Amino acid sequence: MALFNFHKNTFKHGIHPPESKDETRGLPIRQFPFSPVIILPMAQHIGVPSEIVVREGQEVVRGELLAKSGGYMSVPMHAPVSGIIRKISNVPTISGKMSPGIYIETFPSSTQEVCEGKPIDPDTATAEEILQGIQDAGIVGLGGAAFPTHVKLKVPEGKKCETLIINGIECEPYLTTDHRVMLEQESDIFTGIKYLLKATGAAKAIIGIEANKQDAADHLKKHIPADLPVSIQVLPVKYPQGAEKMLVTALLQKEVPSQGFPIEVGVVVVNVATTAEIGRLLPHGRGIQERVITITGPGIKKKGNYRIPVGTPLRYVLEQVGADQDIKEVYMGGPMMGVAVSNLDISIVKGTSGILVFTGKDVSRTSKTYPCIKCGACLDACPILLNPSQLGILAKFEAYDEMARDFNLMDCFECGSCTYVCPSHIPLVQYFRVAKRVVRKRQAEKKAEVNV
Repeated sequence: MALFNFHKNTFKHGIHPPESKDETRGLPIRQFPFSPVIILPMAQHIGVPSEIVVREGQEVVRGELLAKSGGYMSVPMHAPVSGIIRKISNVPTISGKMSPGIYIETFPSSTQEVCEGKPIDPDTATAEEILQGIQDAGIVGLGGAAFPTHVKLKVPEGKKCETLIINGIECEPYLTTDHRVMLEQESDIFTGIKYLLKATGAAKAIIGIEANKQDAADHLKKHIPADLPVSIQVLPVKYPQGAEKMLVTALLQKEVPSQGFPIEVGVVVVNVATTAEIGRLLPHGRGIQERVITITGPGIKKKGNYRIPVGTPLRYVLEQVGADQDIKEVYMGGPMMGVAVSNLDISIVKGTSGILVFTGKDVSRTSKTYPCIKCGACLDACPILLNPSQLGILAKFEAYDEMARDFNLMDCFECGSCTYVCPSHIPLVQYFRVAKRVVRKRQAEKKAEVNV
């Protein structure tokens, strides 16, 4: 077996944007105040939205089931606070669309204790029982994708999971959520790994951590249980090392096939914060009601890592952390793959890993784009070796089908590296997002025609 080489074991290409993590990496996780009103959209994950099972005027206890799974590709929703259901109607979301949701008025005098459910014992529970428990807890990928975790963990027939990778890379600038979770919730992480190993059938687990979080790597190494087949591997700092395919390549020197998933090479990848929530919730049979979020940026006075109830309105969050009056841009997630917010009336959802706030003086980018000069910088940056320059030219002519058919558009995971390095300021990743939406819509329409 080859020894792990810190300098060689990484993926090709990538970029090195400023990390901007110093202001929050040393700040411990703090409990965020409970908002007077909680706004819960039912579409908080990839797949079918949750189905509401409560009624207006009903009193609920924190952790109580509010909405059941809408199907296999769905998860339930639990009450983030004890309070009363004031309204069931459409609520605003970050996509700009309205979604069915619930407004909860928080009981101001409540202790906000979480109700207990049926515990799941990792030693006696079957893989199927663990997967069901994860779905019942409403757990989705907390790294930002919000993919239902029980679906990701279900190994397809004919496949085998040999290695479980716990993703502690957190390569997005500014974000320190996973860093703090690794430093403060090591017990939850290792308990979560125990569940995950049994659910996937993997023989071992590797926790991948970037070198700028060496303290987290050292901390976890000290606390690895003697009976758990877990190792820690530290990788060079490079973006987007936290992307699943890149992490598999960096740790195992295996290449996930085009439009394939890590299980194709015997691997399942789970975010470290997701792992910690599994270890925190399943022993108590609880559902997820809150998550850890980094709130930072030049426009924030009280920067930090906070445990925030899901459904907390963004406007309330910014009031509590002392947002600057001259807010120019707000992002949910990191600056590379996060989404710019156009409405402060949306709320924190399960997939929200960070909130970044910039003022007018911090945003000085040019809005003017220039023609591609064929410099090749985007080709040198793309981690999956696409040709962003050619794709960008085709996108301008709306040749979306050609982009997908001849230039592997659908392999792009929208990391933004090409846009970051482009000297002509061409918004390549935005072009690709539009193109992918059109291609998916056309593919769905063709499939519907075939099934008629």
